[in-house]
Amino acid sequence: MFTLLNHPLITHKLAIMRDEKTGTKDFSQQLDEIAGLMAYEISRDLPLKEKDVKTPMGICHTYELAKEVVLVPILRAGMGMVSGIRNLIPTAKVGFIGMYRNEETLEPVEYFAKFPKNLDEAVVMVLDPMLATGGSASAALTKIKERGAKQIKLVCLVGAPEGVKRIQEDHPDVDIYLAALDEKLNEIGYIVPGLGDAGDRIFGTK
Repeated sequence: MFTLLNHPLITHKLAIMRDEKTGTKDFSQQLDEIAGLMAYEISRDLPLKEKDVKTPMGICHTYELAKEVVLVPILRAGMGMVSGIRNLIPTAKVGFIGMYRNEETLEPVEYFAKFPKNLDEAVVMVLDPMLATGGSASAALTKIKERGAKQIKLVCLVGAPEGVKRIQEDHPDVDIYLAALDEKLNEIGYIVPGLGDAGDRIFGTK
């Protein structure tokens, strides 16, 4: 499933992030807030289980989350989305995965991974602001599945059609959520119009 989250607040905040004049502080703040807004939408179908709660007036037959939520940011830019989602789902656990591209083979290589236990029983949200070629995201999803994850959502801010197509072909069982679907990739694999290198803009590096 592919879902494009068309929401006025998300569009407004993303416009601030796209502006080349936006500095690190404001860029990171908008990313944090957009991630929180996206979390509200992507959590709509989280499974629930029955629970009885004693209120001051009696017993309420209600519901609570039936599964743990695990956030897995793809290092390093994905880290910028964690706190915004945890503000809404404070019980969410966090795993980490880092990928780099081998300059000879051009294939993504895992260089770091650490996950909570019982991924197979959790709803796993994989986080990365940009979905460009989809190569790193696809490789990360494969590695996460190898650790047992079964119910996975890929959550990105800005995507290119090429990246969406790659994930749909490689991982048809993974739900994709975007805040914006941009025009294309340029000759060096950057999203156009995009917002530049998200990692550099979050952390102030070049």
